[in-house]
Amino acid sequence: METIVLDVKDNEFLRQFETTIENQKVVIEYATQPRSIFLTKLIMDESLKSKGYDALFIKTVFEIIDERNTRMVPTCPKIADYFKKNRRKYKALLPVGMSL
Repeated sequence: METIVLDVKDNEFLRQFETTIENQKVVIEYATQPRSIFLTKLIMDESLKSKGYDALFIKTVFEIIDERNTRMVPTCPKIADYFKKNRRKYKALLPVGMSL
């Protein structure tokens, strides 16, 4: 199976991470506070979710946040579910004293 790498852009003006998968735009909307980013909404067609692209997109966004040395709060249920399934890998991204 080939490894897919997503080219995710941070559109700071619209406050969203975005990419294109199979000619469809996918988005994670966010809000920022000092030292934290709140991931508020995942916008992706169901056909892409059924192929597992949601997990790949969320993972890529988590990696971007980690590279920036920023803390994140996944408030969107789908993103929070992904976090919980991968808690050990990403728990350092949560603000100090917070748990999911």
